[in-house]
Amino acid sequence: MASIRPFAGIHFPKGSDVSNLIAPPYDVLDEAGKARFQAKHPHNVVTIDLPHLPPKTVGPDAVYGSAASTLQAWLHTGVLKKDDRRALYPYAQTFEHAGRTVHRRGFIALVKLSPFGEGHVVPHEKTYAAPIEDRLKLMRATGTQLSPIFGLFSDPRNEVTGLLYHNAGRPELTGTLDGVKNDLWSVIDAEVENQVIDLMGHKPVYIADGHHRYTTALQYQKEVAAAHGGKLPPDHPANYCMFVLVGMQDPGLLILPTHRLIGGLTNFSIEAFRSALSANFELVEMAVGPDHMTEAVDQLAHGSPHVFGLYDGKTHRLFSLKLRNLDILKAYEPNQSDSWRKLDVAILQRYLLDEILQPKFAGGKELTKGYTAYANEVAGQVDGNKYQLALLLRPTPLHALEELGKHNEVMPQKSTFFFPKLATGMVMYPLG
Repeated sequence: MASIRPFAGIHFPKGSDVSNLIAPPYDVLDEAGKARFQAKHPHNVVTIDLPHLPPKTVGPDAVYGSAASTLQAWLHTGVLKKDDRRALYPYAQTFEHAGRTVHRRGFIALVKLSPFGEGHVVPHEKTYAAPIEDRLKLMRATGTQLSPIFGLFSDPRNEVTGLLYHNAGRPELTGTLDGVKNDLWSVIDAEVENQVIDLMGHKPVYIADGHHRYTTALQYQKEVAAAHGGKLPPDHPANYCMFVLVGMQDPGLLILPTHRLIGGLTNFSIEAFRSALSANFELVEMAVGPDHMTEAVDQLAHGSPHVFGLYDGKTHRLFSLKLRNLDILKAYEPNQSDSWRKLDVAILQRYLLDEILQPKFAGGKELTKGYTAYANEVAGQVDGNKYQLALLLRPTPLHALEELGKHNEVMPQKSTFFFPKLATGMVMYPLG
């Protein structure tokens, strides 16, 4: 099903420490974040990957043209190099989590494009117009895919990863970004490439992160095809998209929950909230307080299913919300699959937010919503000013991506947070 191939990538010179040259994905940065990476080095990739702020908004043509000029100048002067030969690029990240050192191993390759619901690439989140138009203008101007999509595939026996890392020696590029060590190699062995391509040939690829960038690639493909009379040759670069591919069974694959921060509440009290949802939820105060928020979230993650956390910024108290009615969404979302209706993030969005907090405690106005994947940030942000309440989630299970893929369904926004984020700037895909 999945069709992958090697490519001749663009990257910083081999042997470099790229710690000051790489950056996080564009959509997690603001003006201060961009300035921080530009201050590290004048050739930091953020200069070309995030030409317009705020991210996910559409800028004037000139800013994308400037990014393209900068990219060409860096290629001309040797700041960036393009490989002479096609390769698969093993890519590993090493980081600390919960007191242990974690290694996540994958590889960078091209994946053949297929529209959502019609092929081997499976999404799990909705996309929006403005971020796609921003990325499309940048792709048109630069003729390059600057950052990869994060994709998952099933590799239960570690066959693909084992092949690619079998003879891995010293990394060709390495760089530490926000405490995460990023290492890159290249494999140009035709026999290994063919074995990997054969092993991947029947596997679906599930998008973990980068839905807007993938949709951008689909739109770019349509535009290029239209310019070529409506059809492209099978091997045309626009028919492919650069992915980091990681096995679902990789021990370094971590999914964190994205907790919801809620503001704009009027006449809210724990007692009134308890009364409003008593038919479907049991609300009980937890023994730990806000100084132990990480411990509380860990308890949720390893406890019973369909239990949420609630933090009241006014009283500084933590509560558990245990679902009593497992069919709670059946009446509200009869057309969704049972797998979708059992998602904690769907229950939170469609019932706790849409049916309880918004109509009963928002005073007729739209709630203010924020997000964080880091439990230790919750109490500091939910202080009664912008945000008054936090709803804490368990991680979305990985098998949910496969289940929803069978039904061509997508999760609510911010359902998964794969930690850590991929680095931008390790390798880029020229589309020309």
